[in-house]
Amino acid sequence: MPRRSTLPPATAAVTIRDVARAAGVHVSTVSRALAPAGPAGVSAEVAAAIKSAALRLGYRPNRAASALRTGRTHTIGVLLPDIANPLFPPILQGIEAHAAARGSFVLVANAAGAVAVKATLQRMLAQQVDGVILATAVRRDPMVDFIVESGLNAVLVNRADDSGRLASVVSDDRLAMRLVVEHLVARGCERLAHLAGPQDLPTGHGRRLAFEQALRDLGRRPGGIAHCKAYSREAGRDTTQRLLAARAPRPDALVCCNDLVALGAYDALAAAGLRVPADISVSGHNDMQLADLVHPALTTVRPPLREMGWRAAQLLFERLDGLPLSPAALVLPPELVVRGSTR
Repeated sequence: MPRRSTLPPATAAVTIRDVARAAGVHVSTVSRALAPAGPAGVSAEVAAAIKSAALRLGYRPNRAASALRTGRTHTIGVLLPDIANPLFPPILQGIEAHAAARGSFVLVANAAGAVAVKATLQRMLAQQVDGVILATAVRRDPMVDFIVESGLNAVLVNRADDSGRLASVVSDDRLAMRLVVEHLVARGCERLAHLAGPQDLPTGHGRRLAFEQALRDLGRRPGGIAHCKAYSREAGRDTTQRLLAARAPRPDALVCCNDLVALGAYDALAAAGLRVPADISVSGHNDMQLADLVHPALTTVRPPLREMGWRAAQLLFERLDGLPLSPAALVLPPELVVRGSTR
């Protein structure tokens, strides 16, 4: 008598029962072996046999059914303020790497401004994401109230709002500015000016305060502070032009709030006939991709961006797992990368 096939009909959707039958195990064992977070309570040998059977049959998990059973969709949302900014891809890579290790999918959205961020959060809530990671925080962020009131699990990355009610992962801007200022002073710079980021953003405000404190610690005063309207090359160019027109004597070093602003400073200095670093040193922040390929190569601060993303995702999953989570900021140390733009 011919052996009865364990394969389902070609037109039928493969179910978890089909996988269990093919692997010769109970349905609950298949469920544990194929759990998004990894096999739980299943030996490596049995888990491998189940995965082999699932692959052979073309089994695809029914996430909707799983969400109904567990209350988890295994999807997290990530909100970025400017997806074109080279700061964010490494952070996103860290988030995605940790989420993948936990069997979760990352839904990425680009949103700037309170109205857009709130609308995006509402859509993510409708999609039943398990939680969100936001790189969009402003200093006194009304979205924190919305997140707390809605009960949405959330972690901030790169920026922490002033209230401190949400856990966050950030780079140590105080240390970053101290490293830059001490480096420039050691190179003989005497009049250090700062191109500050937007002051409604935690990074812009925090780096300006850190720059001033670093100079005070050395018994010096700023050679000028000019505020950029945005973290962009255009803002860096316009702000540098404004600073050069207003300051006498001219600064001999520009400490820029990020690398894009530093590139704008390059543009303005070249237009003014000034050489970097012979006439004026320039430093950036973030060590964006290709910062070493501009001329001269940019001295800059390198935050641990990928680790920041990884740790933010780790905090979020700890909260989803029911572990106690302090709202305090996790502050990671950056490093100074010295190149040719500082004399």
